[in-house]
Amino acid sequence: MTYYFIIGTTFLASVIVNAILRNKFRAYSKLYLHSHMSGKEIAEKMLMDHGISDVHVLSVEGELTDHYNPINKTINLSEKVYNDRTAASIAIAAHECGHALQHRLGYHLLKLRNHLVPILNLSSKFVNLAIMSGLTIFYSSGGKDSLILKLGIGLFLLVVVFSFITLPIELDASNRALTWIRNKNVVNHQEYNKAKESLNWAAMTYVISALGSLAQLVYFLSFITGKKDEHF
Repeated sequence: MTYYFIIGTTFLASVIVNAILRNKFRAYSKLYLHSHMSGKEIAEKMLMDHGISDVHVLSVEGELTDHYNPINKTINLSEKVYNDRTAASIAIAAHECGHALQHRLGYHLLKLRNHLVPILNLSSKFVNLAIMSGLTIFYSSGGKDSLILKLGIGLFLLVVVFSFITLPIELDASNRALTWIRNKNVVNHQEYNKAKESLNWAAMTYVISALGSLAQLVYFLSFITGKKDEHF
């Protein structure tokens, strides 16, 4: 029941925050910039102002599918963000440029996360199987430690580490975006506040993900830290 409570609470919090985030972006998508700059134009200007000429701004399908690809050096903006001239568009476009700037400057946490991606991709194929198999052995053996369970927890630890590394990376990208937006005066006071609020809610999704992963890790660790009686 503890595990299902953790999963349920995390899922509910994630749904609520994502719903608020989408509502905020829809509302702020109606707040048109006095500068009349589109998300594409904002991204290109921020890149140019930081002397970044080898990153291309592209349009991709979907909603909130915006991301920076460090492999081919592209900023991929959803069609609405790419074309719209709103507070929501400027927030997202500038945030993704923040990641491009991190890449250009060799931001240490971004480099660390990029190194972990192939390891995480490999471990993600086995982590659920290892944990479920380990828990099955744990219960069927009357609470004896399982090497498979320990392996699964070790693999899941990588997921938690990745989540907590991602959080400051996202916050830093938003800070870089907001600093540039403020210094270049591409928005007025109201537009800046809406852009900032949008990015703060976006950051909350990463906070919930990291805390949810940590709670699951603590639960799994309880099986191998002498608290066996709690599971029977």
